[in-house]
Amino acid sequence: MERGGIYNMKKVKVNKNACISCGACAAMLPNVFTFGDDDKAEVKLDVIPEDLQDEVMEALEGCPTNAIVEEALDKAA
Repeated sequence: MERGGIYNMKKVKVNKNACISCGACAAMLPNVFTFGDDDKAEVKLDVIPEDLQDEVMEALEGCPTNAIVEEALDKAA
């Protein structure tokens, strides 16, 4: 979801059924991703700060199983 070159992503989640615990996301952004008790990646932040959105999008795009997904955003124009 890109508008005018700026990512409008505000939230992401990890699909734990798809996560293979490779650690790429947590290695790239340890302040955003961690591992839960089930050894699957989790998102630490409720809302992704604007200054981290590009890096989070890189992690999302780099996930080998596409387990990191954007949360539904409200349809405000």
